[in-house]
Amino acid sequence: MIFLDKHSMWTQWRLQRALHRMENDKAFYEQKIKDAQEEAEDFELTKEKFAREHYFMKRRNEDVYIIKEEK
Repeated sequence: MIFLDKHSMWTQWRLQRALHRMENDKAFYEQKIKDAQEEAEDFELTKEKFAREHYFMKRRNEDVYIIKEEK
């Protein structure tokens, strides 16, 4: 005899499969978040370097000297 209600084997199997997919999605998105945070940290360092080199920006109490090489 098979009973088809909310506790049937078919329903339990579908719920387990959905749970497994959601756990995989969670791991995937956690990794994406971690990668994005690392990229944001790298961007902060790169942004400062770019501004210093191209726009001659400086920090407080700091002097910037521009030395150009003659070719």
